[in-house]
Amino acid sequence: MVKIAPSILSADFACLAEEIARVEKEADILHLDVMDGHFVPNLTFGPPLVGALRKRSHLPFDAHLMISDPDRHLIPFAHAGADYLTVHAEACPHLHRTLQLIREQGKKAGVALNPSTPLSAMEWVMEDADLILLMSVNPGWGGQIFIPSTLQKIRELADLRRQGSLSFEIAVDGGIHLENCKEVAEAGATILVAGSAVFGSPDPADTIRQMKKRLR
Repeated sequence: MVKIAPSILSADFACLAEEIARVEKEADILHLDVMDGHFVPNLTFGPPLVGALRKRSHLPFDAHLMISDPDRHLIPFAHAGADYLTVHAEACPHLHRTLQLIREQGKKAGVALNPSTPLSAMEWVMEDADLILLMSVNPGWGGQIFIPSTLQKIRELADLRRQGSLSFEIAVDGGIHLENCKEVAEAGATILVAGSAVFGSPDPADTIRQMKKRLR
């Protein structure tokens, strides 16, 4: 089953608890975009907000750490209640060590790849990842348009997973909406991260239901 992970980057930050409550029953994972204003140009939030939201939701949390030197911040985010810690390969000079550190915290280890980063960046650590997140837009802002070449990248990653008899999730983040969700899933994605398509709609829960209907 393909999972839907709403991204709170597109939610109303003035009432996040209420926004999450609107999707709680339909979503499978909550995607938390953490940005430091350095690795990406935008700035969002840190562990205290994750900890506050953890008290208000039973959904698994994927903390997508779009930050420089993520190793320094893994433990605070783990303690705050994230279930997945997803780091960018581009920000981790010792990626294998970083994934080990995540696992040592009892969390699931995720690796994100920017659109221009080849899959070969994961070649020697693929078996250490619980999730590989393919960015289908350049990270930093919500509401961007899906990069079409990502579809081939998804297919190739799905082939590598199959050839290696591996079981990591394939997540895709950026420009996901009702019109393209089925095509992205058919390419091999198992988690669809959707921000503005969900929280920018009049009824976020119904939008998730409509996505799942199209994925059947």
